[in-house]
Parts: sequence; C-alpha cells; structure tokens
Amino acid sequence: MTDPRTTVLVITHNRRPELLRTLDRLAELPERPQVIVTDNASTDGTAEAVTRHHPQVLLLCPGRNLGAVGRNLAMHQVRTPYVAFCDDDSWWAPGSLTGAADLLDRHPAVGAVTARIIVEPDGTEDPIVTELRNSPIPGPDWLPGPALGSFLAAATVLRADAFRAAGGFHPRLWLGGEEELLAADLAADGWWLTYADHLTVHHQPSAVRDATLRRAHGIRNTLWFTWLRRPAGRALRRTLNLARTVPRDTASLHAFAEAAAALPWVLRERRVLPAEVESRLRLLEAAQRQSTARQYVG
Repeated sequence: MTDPRTTVLVITHNRRPELLRTLDRLAELPERPQVIVTDNASTDGTAEAVTRHHPQVLLLCPGRNLGAVGRNLAMHQVRTPYVAFCDDDSWWAPGSLTGAADLLDRHPAVGAVTARIIVEPDGTEDPIVTELRNSPIPGPDWLPGPALGSFLAAATVLRADAFRAAGGFHPRLWLGGEEELLAADLAADGWWLTYADHLTVHHQPSAVRDATLRRAHGIRNTLWFTWLRRPAGRALRRTLNLARTVPRDTASLHAFAEAAAALPWVLRERRVLPAEVESRLRLLEAAQRQSTARQYVG
C-alpha cells in the first residue's frame, strides 16, 4: 500500500537515539513515504548514525541550529503535494498518512489536518486532543472535522503549496509555539484547518529537552504573534493575561524583555488578520485561558 503523495519532514538536534527510533517506525509504514531529516547541528553523531542506519533518508545538514526553520529548508526538496511534519520523538501510525492525503484530496479548501496524539509508552491520549475535538470554531458544513485555529506541527499534514505561499515558519520565532503565526496566515489565505480523529501520531516525549528554555520561547513567540496579527485591544488583553499567569521567574522576565526589545520589528511587520479569521481566534480565547494542556510551565 505504498502512497507517493506525502513526504515526511523531521527536524532534530542532539537526540540520536530518539531519532533512530522514529526513523525505524517511519521505515515500517506501509505508505513507504520519502523522509527528509534536517539535522540542526547535532554534536552527538546524529548525521553519521542516520547515514549508516537509514541510507534511504535524505539528510540535510545546514551546519547550524535552524530550529523550526529546518522544516523550511527541507521543503525545498519536497516534490509531493502533501507534507507531514514529525518530531524526532514522534511517529505516524500505519495508514494515517494515506488517510490524511485522502482527506486533503477530497476537500481542496482544507490546508492542514491534525491527527490524534497518543503519548507513549502508556498509550494515553495527549490532553490537547480533547481541546481539538471540542474546538469552538464553527466551520462550513462540508468540513470533515472540527475547525481549528492553529495546529501542532508534529501531528499535522499540510498542503505543500499552501505552506510555501504562506512563507513557512518565521525564522524569528525559531522554535516554541511557532505554529500559531503560520496557522493564522494560512487561514488569512483562505485555508481551513481541521482535526481528524481517525488519524494517529505517537509521541514519546524526549528526556533530552530544556523545558525552561522552551517555555521562555513559547511566551516570547505568543507575544510576538499576538502583536503581529491581533487588533491592539485584543493584543493588550492577551499580554496582560500572560503577565498575570506565567511563572514569576527569570525565564518569564527574559521572555517579556526579548519580546519588547523586538517592538520596532513587530511594528514594521504588523499585519492585522482579516475580520473573519480574527473572529475565530476570539472564540478560542476562553479555551486558551482554561487550558491545562497549554500552560507555560517548566
């Protein structure tokens, strides 16, 4: 059941054992997708291990840590209509890539479809799945699942052309909540984002991660996205809510300081979203405030 419609993109940095496990799982998929790995300047022998154990994988070594922009680099090599993102500690379930491609074939106005996330080794659903299933955003009758305001890169299949037209992941955001800006720009371009319960991604969180740094980047990127795309009043409210709710420590202070230091850049690139897209994001605000899956912790 090979399926040539989707290419899988993986970014990695110093997680050789996890990446090799992921590549083993991807190699077992019945779809036999092409896999492209961007090695973000690993120093643990990742590139050599990929070449030795998975010679069929296209390996890109930019020589520096590009973060999420490593996916943009890989997109230059993609020739398929769809692209599935995958982290080095996650992998797609058999048949899910074909299911996503079928969904995108049937619904030409859908730009991205996000799968159900199963956390390993316990096999439990990620808490974010409940929020995806119960998204408050209304969608058209033909939409095959709940309409979303954003997506999770490690669990999403996108149209390659839509990704390119929207500019991909912004290099300034690097990594940590980098999807929100791209998702909003996809919606502004007229694409719908949806969730599909019959598609599955497995995620076994790596023990090699700096949770505090990821939190700081997440806070900073949330602030940047908010002021780049939301109306001033809404942006101010979200900023104040973040200031009240994030941990009161040095990491949070640095995140706010870094976000503020980039104000000239934000003002230059600020482009408020169309009213219909902004209205969808407003419907998500209550869920975001109450979410237990999106808290800035670590």
